[in-house]
Amino acid sequence: MPWTTETFPEIPVTPEAPKRVPRKRRWSAPQKILLTLLMLAVVGVFGGYAFLSYTEGKIDRIAADELTSLNSAPILAGQPINFLIVGVDDRSTIPDDWEDKFGDFAGRRTDVIMVAHITNSGIQMLSIPRDWKANIPGNGVNRINASYVIGGPDLLVETVQAETAIPIHHYVEIDFAGVGAVVDSLGGVTLDFDYPGRDGKSGFRTEAGRHTLNGEEAVAYARSRHYEILKNGSWKSTPGGDIARTGRQQEILIALFSQATSPSSAFNLPSFLPTFADQITADEGLTLGLMADLGRRALTIDSRSIDARTLPVKNSTGSDGRAYVVPVDETADVINAFIAGQPLTP
Repeated sequence: MPWTTETFPEIPVTPEAPKRVPRKRRWSAPQKILLTLLMLAVVGVFGGYAFLSYTEGKIDRIAADELTSLNSAPILAGQPINFLIVGVDDRSTIPDDWEDKFGDFAGRRTDVIMVAHITNSGIQMLSIPRDWKANIPGNGVNRINASYVIGGPDLLVETVQAETAIPIHHYVEIDFAGVGAVVDSLGGVTLDFDYPGRDGKSGFRTEAGRHTLNGEEAVAYARSRHYEILKNGSWKSTPGGDIARTGRQQEILIALFSQATSPSSAFNLPSFLPTFADQITADEGLTLGLMADLGRRALTIDSRSIDARTLPVKNSTGSDGRAYVVPVDETADVINAFIAGQPLTP
């Protein structure tokens, strides 16, 4: 039979459905702004975390097994975290372009011993005179700063805790050159001087009024032991010796805090944070998360609310012939107030 179209009738073909062309979504102006802000926020979070991680990596760490004296008891809500801040006298790190007023002593020794904590209402700083007569564990009686020379940070932490009963949770150390670099990274620190001042030994000199000190000047002021003021036409020595000197050290730290948390320093933070991290030595427990939390809390604190004091002491000569400073009746009250987060001012 011949092939014909009738042999295989035509199969009706269903017409193909037209393809849907996706419509281009139209974003309103507010939606575009919101989307842009969300994208910037995501970039900022990950970029900020990367920057903080980079910054944390610049800190010189002390291994946990080399700093076993730190108090490891859990910190309850509302309790302060105590930091032992140590300023180290190390002439080998002094920049070549600084004025030669530091001498040529070898080695490293503690020049600043200070406990600091952030309370619910502000920051407290308590300085311990470096000539404090201490019973150094396993090494007899000596000035408290000798504990660092004998056994490094671990023995210093142990001695401070034994002498004051203040629990130390974290350790931070910086030398003269490091302080200068940190000050310079913030564009200097601003202080008010009632009278012209000078110290021929440290090289510090200033006129009266408000002045911004650079790193070298700030260090010279902080380490001044023979500070004089020009009053009534003549230079007069200021009283206080090392105790007055610790007050000047606290003054520099408060000025640094004020400068670092000032809105005017926002553009300096990318320089300040890595510089600060690069100049300090700290325990391994001072983590990125803890530093970020402390930073957030610090931003809510007015530098004028910082409560700073040096332990009250009196001069004494030991049976070994050394000159010491020893506690007075008020000393225990100041330590107890610090531990409780109560005002330290007389």
